[in-house]
Amino acid sequence: MELRFSFIFALSLFLKIFLVLSAEEAVGYDSRFLLTSNVTSGVIHSAGYCAMYGLCGARSDGKPLNCPYNRPAVKPDELFSSKIQSLCPTLTGNVCCTEAQFEILRSQVQQAVTFLVGCPACLRNFLNLMCELGCSPDQSLFINVTSIKKSGNNLTVDGIDFFVNDAFGEGLYNSCKDVKYGAMNSLAIDYVGAGAQNFTAWFAFLGKRAPPMVPGSPFAISFRGSVPESSGMIPMNDTTYSCGDVSLGCSCGDCPSSATCSGSVGPPQKEGSCKIRIGALKAKCIDVAVAIAYIIIVSVFLGWGFSHRKKEIRKISGTKPSVKVASSQERDAENQKDENLPYPIPEGSTGTPGVKLSAVQGYMSNFYRNYGSWVAKRPSLVLFPSIVIALLLCLGLLHFKVETRPEKLWVAPGSRAQKEKQFFDSHLAPFYRIEQLILATMPDEAGKSQSILNEDNVKLLFQIQKKVDGIRARYTGSTVSLTDICMKPLGQDCATQSVLQYYKMDPENFEENGVDHAVYCYQHFSSDVECLSAFKGPLDPSTALGGYSGNNYSEASSFVVTYPVNNAVDRESDEAKKAVAWERAFIDLAQNELLPMVQSRNLTLAFSSESSIEDELKRESTADAITIVISYLVMFAYISLTLGDRPRLSSFYLLSKVLLGLSGVVLVMLSVLGSVGFFSAIGVKSTLIIMEVIPFLVLAVGVDNMCILVHAVKRQELELPLEVRIGNALSEVGPSITLASLSEVLAFAVGSIIPMPAIRVFSMFAALAVLLDFLLQVTAFVALIVFDILRVEDNRIDCFPCIKIPSSANGEHGIGQKKDMKDGILARYMKEIQAPVLSLWGVKIIVISVFTALTLASIALCTRIEPGLEQQLVLPRDSYLQGYFNNITEYLRIGPPLYFVVKNYNYSSESRQTNQLCSISQCDSNSLLTEISKASLIPESSYIAKPAASWLDDFLVWLSPEAFGCCRKFTNGSFCPPADQPPCCAPGQTLCSLDGLCKDCTTCFLHLDLINDRPSTLQFREKLPWFLNALPSADCSKGGHGAYTHSVDLQGYENGVIQASEFRTYHTPLNKQVDYVNSMKAAYKFASKVSESLQMEIFPYSVFYVFFEQYLDIWKTALITLAVAIGMVFLVCWGITCSLWSSLITLLVLAMILIDLMGVMAILNIQLNAISVVNLVMSVGIAVEFCVHITHAFLTNAGDKNQRMKAALGTMGASVFSGITMTKLVGVIVLRFSRSKVFVVYYFQMYLALVLLGFLHGLVFLPVVLSLFGPPSRCIENQGEQQKPSSSTST
Repeated sequence: MELRFSFIFALSLFLKIFLVLSAEEAVGYDSRFLLTSNVTSGVIHSAGYCAMYGLCGARSDGKPLNCPYNRPAVKPDELFSSKIQSLCPTLTGNVCCTEAQFEILRSQVQQAVTFLVGCPACLRNFLNLMCELGCSPDQSLFINVTSIKKSGNNLTVDGIDFFVNDAFGEGLYNSCKDVKYGAMNSLAIDYVGAGAQNFTAWFAFLGKRAPPMVPGSPFAISFRGSVPESSGMIPMNDTTYSCGDVSLGCSCGDCPSSATCSGSVGPPQKEGSCKIRIGALKAKCIDVAVAIAYIIIVSVFLGWGFSHRKKEIRKISGTKPSVKVASSQERDAENQKDENLPYPIPEGSTGTPGVKLSAVQGYMSNFYRNYGSWVAKRPSLVLFPSIVIALLLCLGLLHFKVETRPEKLWVAPGSRAQKEKQFFDSHLAPFYRIEQLILATMPDEAGKSQSILNEDNVKLLFQIQKKVDGIRARYTGSTVSLTDICMKPLGQDCATQSVLQYYKMDPENFEENGVDHAVYCYQHFSSDVECLSAFKGPLDPSTALGGYSGNNYSEASSFVVTYPVNNAVDRESDEAKKAVAWERAFIDLAQNELLPMVQSRNLTLAFSSESSIEDELKRESTADAITIVISYLVMFAYISLTLGDRPRLSSFYLLSKVLLGLSGVVLVMLSVLGSVGFFSAIGVKSTLIIMEVIPFLVLAVGVDNMCILVHAVKRQELELPLEVRIGNALSEVGPSITLASLSEVLAFAVGSIIPMPAIRVFSMFAALAVLLDFLLQVTAFVALIVFDILRVEDNRIDCFPCIKIPSSANGEHGIGQKKDMKDGILARYMKEIQAPVLSLWGVKIIVISVFTALTLASIALCTRIEPGLEQQLVLPRDSYLQGYFNNITEYLRIGPPLYFVVKNYNYSSESRQTNQLCSISQCDSNSLLTEISKASLIPESSYIAKPAASWLDDFLVWLSPEAFGCCRKFTNGSFCPPADQPPCCAPGQTLCSLDGLCKDCTTCFLHLDLINDRPSTLQFREKLPWFLNALPSADCSKGGHGAYTHSVDLQGYENGVIQASEFRTYHTPLNKQVDYVNSMKAAYKFASKVSESLQMEIFPYSVFYVFFEQYLDIWKTALITLAVAIGMVFLVCWGITCSLWSSLITLLVLAMILIDLMGVMAILNIQLNAISVVNLVMSVGIAVEFCVHITHAFLTNAGDKNQRMKAALGTMGASVFSGITMTKLVGVIVLRFSRSKVFVVYYFQMYLALVLLGFLHGLVFLPVVLSLFGPPSRCIENQGEQQKPSSSTST
């Protein structure tokens, strides 16, 4: 919405030009020369004869009336003749108007000149029409007086027929129909012709008799195309000039059909996706490519599988006896191995017996074995320092702050949109604050909404307005009202956008004029002074109404009331804080008073203020605190159960691990708080995403490590000393835990290079939190495991370790008891059911085929993911903004303002940049404003709704000699305002004298003073401030004050360069997030092409760009972040394991999990934004846990690939399933009941999909891939290797 603060009388006023004459001139005119339709005798219709001349009376409202007059035209004197030809060059010789009449003609015509002067052909045609009507010496040939009435003692004209050839009318209309009126982003015909669609409608508008006290013609004029037979009359048929006439050339913006309008940049074309037609089926290219790829991959795999299977069968049949023996031995070894899964590790060994580890793994295994033994001997020395260090990091929480400002969360510092916003705000003016009400009717049973416009609803709107005007907000001891903060373009009245403006915001005017006046103003808002707003500007009904189609404003189902409020660059300024205080009082009024009032009338009310979103986001941050707490409690309960042994009533109080589980959860929270505390201490603000996501992430990773550690200790022989058991357990699982954690830390740390603040800060916090969690797991939690073993061995009750029970029947129980593990349901399921099933060839083929299909289908689905974040999702479900955003989509018919900002515009006469920007006569055919106008013709691809409002066009018109009522000067050279403004005319005076203070004012320039109708550098520099301070009025609607006050930065303009100026238009209605993104893309692309074409620096700006810039490159950001994350995982795995093949398999599975997760996003219509990207990055960390432990166990087990796969599932499958899958699953399910939809969509749905996909890929697909394509075993086959491993540990 942008406002124009001028008005124009209906163009019927032009018809007064021949009515105004002094009373002395009227005396003596003979009424016998009267022409009427009833009296034809003696009437002369001949060249050189007038039809009307002089003034004979006036209407009741004072409007003067013409004399019917059938006498020869009068010869003017030489001076008068030169004046006539300056305006009407086709009139030579005698005329049918006096000099006084001509001056009135001149002053009235200037109202139209300011609208049409940009297209000389249109202006010339229009002036010819007015000149022929007012002063033509052949008036009687085409004008016939059809009605007269008596005024006093004289007869006056009451109606005429004006015969105009259709060819002239058509030519006139065609030359003017595309002429732009920049200040209102609309067509000039909307103002000078009430939006006429053809010349007959335009003529009908011009000929309408004006009601009393309304400007316009005092009598009716009927425009006719053909004359009566034998009347002797001839229709007026002056030559018309085409807008494409090179001698009177119009700009391409005003005349798109001109032959010179070629070679332009052209509007952006809408990008379409590649599609292939197969018969009647039309499919996307990506879908066809994926289908072909799937067929090829599955065919190759099946071919390889059958070939490989035949070779195995042939090999087995050739060595059948030995195989039987080997199988028997393997079964014995397998059974033995089941007793001691995975394998015990002797104390003091430099590596795993029978396993050839990489140098890094060997070092880590040896380190963890020695470290575990040391911790087992000194648990307190490890526990307390680690806790103290974590608590010290938490002290940084004293400086904890949460960043809630959207521009600080989603906008990268130094980003293009951020820089352009700062430039716009500092050089022009910050975009105003918007407070809005939407009052709408309820749909009927058929779902159709009724019209909102009726007497009761308008009265209700006045009541609402009265309450809004009565708001008095408190700020620092003073009160703040709407008038204190609202935008006042002309310094008097608020520029409120409401249908009440058609009544001047006065209920008495409504009582007097009724509802019909609003309906009338819908069509005449720009052409009738009675429809002007209280702030003296026309109100476009599209800004105050909603829920209509096309221009059918009468069917509108909603009133849209907008209060523009002044904004400030500094959010901490008094101006901004006053506005915020009033806005909160406004919302309180709307919720507590206006909403019940409206609902009682069976209407709906939606409302919003500039600060509403930020306030509601803060409320949303606490709305789901209970849900999150419950989720953590459920996960804690499950952790406590899964860490303990199989529950037995007789020993549950001893063998449960509630205290250990609680301690583990506390360690996870300490790692999160330590990370937040550290970054808070160094001045990095937290975000809501961090508080909502990282605890789940770290808990998932931490619980997995806890389960693996506890289960590894349980697998140790009870006969071994405690320090040996702890050392062996850490040596067994420590490398894989380190590998997984280090991969996660580096994957997140790399995300800190992403410029988007929300993702960068999340990555930093997550990396440190995971690192602290890992360190606390291998220090404090290992020490806690030692204490728990000592508690069990000392028969102390869980949760109450101070209570000791008798040792009868409980001495055998402990954390390392193997038979409990053998009887574990998950372990048995993995060994006895899942592993054997996955070993079957048929199952392997199905698994590979299905998972390949899922991945390829997900690749195709990924292309359907839309960028954005629906605002309704991030708000609480009970937020008043939910209804507001729904109403915005449903009712609004105009989009956000769009500004094209030009930097360093060189206006000097030596530069061509003026003509490269403007869109009036003699401007370049590919000028900026012309290209914007062309783009507005295809809004579906350009997202530009209207031509741009141009201060430059209006300034050049304002300067031109043709607009003689605009740029004027006193004899001393100072600025002289238009004749209808003070001091030339007293305020409130309707008819202004031409002999007043401004009688000696002259136009600023003659044509000879200009260079090709363009001002010189000095003229431009001197007159631009005049233009920007000039008030618009009827005599000159081109005044720049109000419309262009902040459109030009005058700082330093004296050197011939304007640092910043803007040209305003509008986007089309943007209903979806993808519309905002695409409109921004289109604007950037358009500006880039025009900048390149004109060799000027031009950029587009709209208030939402700074928030949506992230989505222009969100795919690039996401793909780079994820690629780097999984790349770091690959490098870490390769560096630690020295197994390229296993690292590639891990990389493959991670990539498939991510791709499948994005496929699920497409199916669930989850958009790509900072939240989903953070979730995808987080999924890398969690997916690593599903893959690394299984792969590491596969590498370090003996046997063929099937046996090693079974062993890996048997040892690590249960820990992975219980540690990640089930823990995360029970916590995520609770989020389904969240009050905030963003939790349901981005946390419940995405986390649930991640957990299920991670489980399926890590415990189904990965084992199958390893059994088929896994790397060689690290085990060394030696004599006696199949002996019971525990015998080697007896030393």
